[in-house]
Amino acid sequence: MVKIRNQKLTAMLFCRKLPLLRSRPFSALHGGVRQAILSLSSSFHHHQSCYATKTLTRNNKTRINNCDDNNNGDDERRGKWFTLPPFTSTIDGSALGRQLACASKSPTSETTALKWVLQCCPGLPRNLVQKLFRLRQVRRESPSLDSSANEGHEQEIKLKRVAAKDSLKLGDRIFLPISIQESPSRKEKCPCTEEEVEFIQSLELYKDSAIIVINKPHGMPVQGGIGIRRSIDELAATCLTYDYSEPPRLVHRLDRDSSGILVMGRTQTSATVLHSIFREKTFSASKEDNDNEKRILQRWYWALVVGTPRCSKGVISAPLGKVVVDNGKSDRITVVNNDQIMSAQHAVTRYQVIKPSCHGYTWLKLSPLTGRKHQLRVHCAEVLGTPIVGDYKYGWQTHRKWKQFHPSDLNKDSNEEIPKEKTLHFGLDLESGSILEKQPRLHLHCKEMTLPNVSQAIQKVQLSSGCDVSKLETLKLVAPLPSHMQRSWDVLNS
Repeated sequence: MVKIRNQKLTAMLFCRKLPLLRSRPFSALHGGVRQAILSLSSSFHHHQSCYATKTLTRNNKTRINNCDDNNNGDDERRGKWFTLPPFTSTIDGSALGRQLACASKSPTSETTALKWVLQCCPGLPRNLVQKLFRLRQVRRESPSLDSSANEGHEQEIKLKRVAAKDSLKLGDRIFLPISIQESPSRKEKCPCTEEEVEFIQSLELYKDSAIIVINKPHGMPVQGGIGIRRSIDELAATCLTYDYSEPPRLVHRLDRDSSGILVMGRTQTSATVLHSIFREKTFSASKEDNDNEKRILQRWYWALVVGTPRCSKGVISAPLGKVVVDNGKSDRITVVNNDQIMSAQHAVTRYQVIKPSCHGYTWLKLSPLTGRKHQLRVHCAEVLGTPIVGDYKYGWQTHRKWKQFHPSDLNKDSNEEIPKEKTLHFGLDLESGSILEKQPRLHLHCKEMTLPNVSQAIQKVQLSSGCDVSKLETLKLVAPLPSHMQRSWDVLNS
């Protein structure tokens, strides 16, 4: 009897729980899948191109025929697409950059569907656009006129699926899903006060239709990251866009503690051209092509180093590699003796003494023929044996014995005073940091740069695709020294 009662009790409890199990909602059972779909939809709807023109709809004179749509769904969903401008003759930025760098004779003009979408929709992430092509959600217009004797003939627009690598012809129009324009794609700009905007714009050295050049201050990071609140790429989108529909794009890097010339492309095409120029510069130097006369891109840094190089000028060719230190907590770049190591990167630097040694310091001009991380700092410290003043990462042994420079060490009296620390916009201190202080700042500044006139090159190629752009005039940019380096220069030359 006890066993029977226990069985009945168990059965009653199970029946009471059964309705609860049956009534559990689908969203609870498949919450992960549903959340993933909503997340993808939200990120996809967030982007919209400012170049897109209009949504294609039906009218009395136009008939839309989706050749690849076999689904007889709701009639209202047919023919609703987000259209891009008709394809016109465009520029292959990478090929044009190689031509400017004397690496090829003429740029190719073939443009794929993927390139055209990315060019017209700079706000859409590349991986999202590629996914649209993989899901076969992108169409191309193939217009044709129905033969009719009547004056009011009907135009039929056929939409066919297009692959990412398909080449486009003049007049082709790309159609994307209508859902991408349901929410704005404008990226939230970094909030800045009027004074901060004026400060960033005051850093401009040069500006034309293709590029914008600024004199990056010491202590401001170029790109965002962990623990970085403000960076050049974010501030440029807020302060340096002006009347352009897209923000300036970075094409090369400067260390956070260094200063000087920083070039940005104002359009996607100009940024691609500049990327190719900087890339070809490193590639040609890696092939031992160090002839300065043939180099279309030249950069000269000024640096104050501790000590004096054995030779007044020369070329440093020493491969660099990354090593892990502090039990894996950090890493640093160092000269690698065996260039056969997988992580080794070929690095070449040209150097020249500006002024003879004075009070244990030497001013150098450094030209990186390759663009490796911390290349100049490592070559100065480990190859020349003259670490850069203020480089506590690669010259820590020298700075551990650092003795503050006093004006009394000069042959004649000097009234040079140490400026008081003054914090300006974005927490920058642009006054202190010379050799007169206990902890000087990094004395490395990109002072001069020569590069091709990208704006003229793009304009010429747009007018004539087969034109020769190898003989265009070059731009020569010069950035004044930052305050702490200028003060060190004045003290050592007083």
